[in-house]
Amino acid sequence: MSTTDPDGPDGTGGPDALLGPADIRELAAALGVRPTKQRGQNFVIDANTVRRIVRTAEVRPDDIVVEVGPGLGSLTLALLEAADRVTAVEIDDVLATALPATIAARMPERKDRFALVHSDAMKIRELPGPPPTALVANLPYNVAVPVLLHMLERFPTIERTLVMVQAEVADRLAARPGNKVYGVPSVKANWYAEVKRAGAIGRNVFWPAPNVDSGLVSLVRRAEPLKTTASKAEVFAVVDAAFAQRRKTLRAALAGWAGSPAAAEAALVAAGVSPQARGEALTVEEFARIAENREAGK
Repeated sequence: MSTTDPDGPDGTGGPDALLGPADIRELAAALGVRPTKQRGQNFVIDANTVRRIVRTAEVRPDDIVVEVGPGLGSLTLALLEAADRVTAVEIDDVLATALPATIAARMPERKDRFALVHSDAMKIRELPGPPPTALVANLPYNVAVPVLLHMLERFPTIERTLVMVQAEVADRLAARPGNKVYGVPSVKANWYAEVKRAGAIGRNVFWPAPNVDSGLVSLVRRAEPLKTTASKAEVFAVVDAAFAQRRKTLRAALAGWAGSPAAAEAALVAAGVSPQARGEALTVEEFARIAENREAGK
């Protein structure tokens, strides 16, 4: 069993409410669950780690939290201790069926504040109950970025996000212009939010232990949307084109997008961006200006 504080922040839970290594293995064995690489499943088995994630996410008693990929419920239980409500989105049939029973058994006084959506997160269009205010999740490594961007796009009420992802993905999401790992995920995440690294997670808190390190990424939604006359789709088209051939200058990389190298140069000049620059040097605001000036080369 887990060795944690006797009670949650509001007196919920108890010494055995959260899941420890033995609990996780017992649950998995009872369900016949074997974590699959296909779905990037690595279950957190350390109660102190999930409580740390909840603290770092600054989950408040009035928060409506959405969690993607709850697995066996390690983080879900810790979120229920701290938040008003938790909605978990789970694609796996066996895990989705089992989770409500786990919540009811280990935290019965909070079970009515939990909802399960059995679905692929990429197909989610709405959630039950009040609009979510926070997203906290241990995201499957193989779909982390598309799921994160989809949730931020689909649910504009999400103000704060904390995700645990592969360390390399965390670095890319939080990278600034000029960094060698700055790229499409960095720019697109920054369209929605202020992004920063929020800590590292060791391999030994997972079962099975992954062969990569993990990192926490904090995203705080922009108080005001980016000021631009271009649509998100138009800006993202420029970003995709710029990084599809990231070694090339923007004049060359954006030639297909603009119609020709000369048209790309005209759009860049109109946007106040050097045609000889590369995508990795530009802020999301500069990409937006380029999108706004696409017609300058026509």
